[in-house]
Amino acid sequence: MNLIIDIGNTKIKASIFLKGEFNTTKASEKVDVEFAKELLSEFPTIEKVIISSVREYPIDLITFLKTKTQHVFFFDSNLPIPVENLYESKKTLGYDRLAACIGAYAMNPNQNTLVIDAGTAITFDFLNKKGQYIGGCISPGLSMRYKALNHFTKKLPLLSVNEDYPLIGKNTNEAITGGVQNGIVFEVDAYINQLKEKYDDLKVILTGGDAPFLYKSIANTSTLEMNVLAIGLNHILEFNILERSNN
Repeated sequence: MNLIIDIGNTKIKASIFLKGEFNTTKASEKVDVEFAKELLSEFPTIEKVIISSVREYPIDLITFLKTKTQHVFFFDSNLPIPVENLYESKKTLGYDRLAACIGAYAMNPNQNTLVIDAGTAITFDFLNKKGQYIGGCISPGLSMRYKALNHFTKKLPLLSVNEDYPLIGKNTNEAITGGVQNGIVFEVDAYINQLKEKYDDLKVILTGGDAPFLYKSIANTSTLEMNVLAIGLNHILEFNILERSNN
């Protein structure tokens, strides 16, 4: 049994994989040893762990897990990965972006793959059929766009995602929701269409909090996979276990 720990800006997500298959996810707002104790109590057969963090290096958590499990890895630029990273500024690349691409590639081996993570920001990341991570783009997410319109103007209200967003708004609220949400849909479809001109076999994976909105709104065919990051981290974990056993 594998434990995948993803430490984000606001919460920590722990995913359990059993025999290579996703089992469940637990969440906590605190990055502490108590959370790890609870996980090991509920899943006593955990043997292998990988940790990814956008915050500081979680020394106490790693030290504790090393005393309780057989293998613990921390995902950074020094950890071997099962794809080739061609990004020019590797140390500034968000590890979540790379791990999500590895997860998508594990789902679609030997295929050109685009991962769109629709969260606070929208990230577009491309990995080609040779298993080479090329890079991508970063754009403001839905919530950020709504907040920007409110913050940088004197009269526009702060709105949020709405199921109904017209192409032509007949009042200010409709104009904002239509502008923000149609704008993102058009942007995402146009980005995919541009890539498809070069890679006609392109596979598109959607993930992140606003991914369900994109999944039902964009014209292009895509796959909704909310656990693609955890799948990627588990793939990296197994790759390093295999590497270690071969050396």
